[in-house]
Amino acid sequence: MKTILAIDTSTEACSVALSVASEVIEQFEIARQRHTELVLPMVDKVLAEAELSIEQIDVLAFGRGPGSFTGIRIGTGVVQGIALGAGLPVAAVSSLAAIAQGVYRTTEQKQVIAAIDARMQEIYWGCFQLDAQGYMQATQDEVVARPEQLPLPEGDRWFAAGSAWDAYKEELTNITKEKMVAVDGAFLPHAQDVAMLARDLIDKDQLVSAEKVRPVYLRNEVAWKKAK
Repeated sequence: MKTILAIDTSTEACSVALSVASEVIEQFEIARQRHTELVLPMVDKVLAEAELSIEQIDVLAFGRGPGSFTGIRIGTGVVQGIALGAGLPVAAVSSLAAIAQGVYRTTEQKQVIAAIDARMQEIYWGCFQLDAQGYMQATQDEVVARPEQLPLPEGDRWFAAGSAWDAYKEELTNITKEKMVAVDGAFLPHAQDVAMLARDLIDKDQLVSAEKVRPVYLRNEVAWKKAK
């Protein structure tokens, strides 16, 4: 089984995980604006705990977004730099899917709507269901939209997770009505779930080279609006 080093800096959380066979070592911290300060020392810590070097890693993985514009850029840059230096392939994992995978890991809920506050009165939104191999798969395209424009999934008994469920509690409650079984607005992506989903990408031969690593913002005007 491949040894995976995973990073996620797509939200206010900063986490790094090392997945070796059935064991996972993770460093996780609510970082706010300290991702740059924390992420590389976290990499060193998980490698040291496992008594491994970067040369013994098979695959890098990272939360490609959507999420914090700055955080995604940091994660992309760190993974791309390590991948170039070590000659490693990369698994680019949806941060929304990582939230959904984490919900299944902690609650065993198999249907998850992951939603992150995108600011500017918009939400990053993705709907996921567990497949037979234990991986969360998107049931529709991820989008960024205002609450009233969000595409609702079919059926009911969905678990709601992510910061948007707190930021837009009233609006989302109104549109989802009785589809939800529970809500956790504090749920954040973890690198260990990025590593888990990376195994699905490995199985599907969907790894990319360092040169082809790209972040996913969903909203292409983020940088322009910040500059303005």
